[in-house]
Amino acid sequence: MKSVKIDLENNEVIVEENQSNSVYKIGTPEAFNIISQTWLRCGWDNKYVYTFSWMGRPIIQLPEDIVRTQEVIYKIEPDVIIETGIAHGGSLILYASLCKAIGRGKIIGIDIEIRPHNRVAIEEHNLFEYITLVEGSSVNTDIVSQVKSLIKPTDKVLIILDSNHSREHVLAELNAYAELVSLGSYIVATDGIMKDLVSAPRSQADWGTNNPYHAAQEFLATHPEFRLEQPKWEFNESNGLSENVTYWPGAWLQRIDR
Repeated sequence: MKSVKIDLENNEVIVEENQSNSVYKIGTPEAFNIISQTWLRCGWDNKYVYTFSWMGRPIIQLPEDIVRTQEVIYKIEPDVIIETGIAHGGSLILYASLCKAIGRGKIIGIDIEIRPHNRVAIEEHNLFEYITLVEGSSVNTDIVSQVKSLIKPTDKVLIILDSNHSREHVLAELNAYAELVSLGSYIVATDGIMKDLVSAPRSQADWGTNNPYHAAQEFLATHPEFRLEQPKWEFNESNGLSENVTYWPGAWLQRIDR
């Protein structure tokens, strides 16, 4: 059992585990990482990510992940962004706004069920011209073929997997769509934080292994053309920080070879 104590009077973070204490000055990267993990768990319990929208549509994402994704999209300038899992459409609108800002790109959103009120809201949005909606299971062979037909051989493609988060489904998505990923671009298996949330509210007992993080690890073991690579921060004047504060640990799989 691990416990974390934040002592602001002495500017320390104390971690007690296995009857021993580790003490870190609060201004160190180690303390920041410990507090961040505690904050992520507290945020999960309070449904913090359910409090944001992007240009009028709910976006159920951690703001830190939104900003890091923006950095990647701006750097890569993809011609096509594929996202599995649509929900309210906030992420689609985010990507569309970035495509408009950089002057290139389109979005393909896939969901097994696009609820009518969400479809109407997305289709009526002033950025819908950048978006194509595909309804059906992201791993259905006909749906995969339909998506592939929307992509030209010369397109630069970025893929974000955010639908069914079971290990089996995410692994099937990785295998189905990985060939579309452009050299230097990514396929992103989101929400690997599930592995750290066993016993948390809204969790399942098998999340320790049944999650996107472990699906990505299994995929990497048989696909040497990809590597686990958190995108480099383009700007960093921190006190030695280097790891994302994220719901997506182990998510960024970069294409390094054909």
